[in-house]
Amino acid sequence: MADSPQLSWWRLELDPPGELEESLTWRLESLGIQRVALRYKPEEPHRRTLQAWLPEADWPSEERERLVVALQDMAEPFGLSLPPVRWHLQPEEDWALSWKQHWQPDPVGQSLLILPAWLEHPPEHAGRQALLIDPGSAFGTGSHPTTRLCLEALEQTELQGALVADLGCGSGILAIAALALGASEATASDTDTLAVRATGENAALNGCAEQLQVAHGSADALQALLQGRRADLLLCNILAPVLSELAPQFDGLMQPAGVGLLSGLLLDQVEPLQQRLQQHGWAVELAADQGRWALLRIQRSERVIT
Repeated sequence: MADSPQLSWWRLELDPPGELEESLTWRLESLGIQRVALRYKPEEPHRRTLQAWLPEADWPSEERERLVVALQDMAEPFGLSLPPVRWHLQPEEDWALSWKQHWQPDPVGQSLLILPAWLEHPPEHAGRQALLIDPGSAFGTGSHPTTRLCLEALEQTELQGALVADLGCGSGILAIAALALGASEATASDTDTLAVRATGENAALNGCAEQLQVAHGSADALQALLQGRRADLLLCNILAPVLSELAPQFDGLMQPAGVGLLSGLLLDQVEPLQQRLQQHGWAVELAADQGRWALLRIQRSERVIT
């Protein structure tokens, strides 16, 4: 019997500015392209390449042209142009291994280390708390500025014994970090079933599966997990329009003296979102920024954690 023809793949590559990374990754995934990776070196964190792999048979030239147009649409709200898209044809390969070669240990803040689960803890970072993450096919390892802003803010927050709620948990890295830094319990939810699975798997990798409950859904699902309680700390790393839409539901997730850390928004989106939050009774502070990205801190009254 003749051998089956070898499957070939198109590898898409482009070098996006940081503010486009999440939007472009989301767009690729929404089109059913799950083989996505963000390649970079820790010593050059601002030089990143977004890669995606597409079966050659399913993506002739006209389909690839339509894909580029769809990606260009994601750049327009930021007032940017899509960087040049590069296409490379390559034979079938082991995708899990292909993704894994792109990830490296990544120190964050003063005490944390994002560590791909298949790598050893580097001796030069022996004093850092490792957060073991397996990104799978749909999630990065926490290198995006909005994630780093949240992780650095968690380092500066007194979390001992806190109940944490993570809305839009993605890989689960923020909830896992909060537990590693002293929180006693975390609940998490995401509207993406892949995120729910990734969070559960990453919690198991870090030995905190019993402390972290995760559910599929949005704020209602998270509130159900809390079972009538409200969190000391709310984490929400989602794009600005979604933050605005969710603002009325934050009250049901946070206790009156609780704190919220909100990221996923650009600096020029801070003012309209701040006004929206203030309409719902929140005091809003621009707590940190990195590049064009911002982190907001919200609270009702005197804080329990500072």
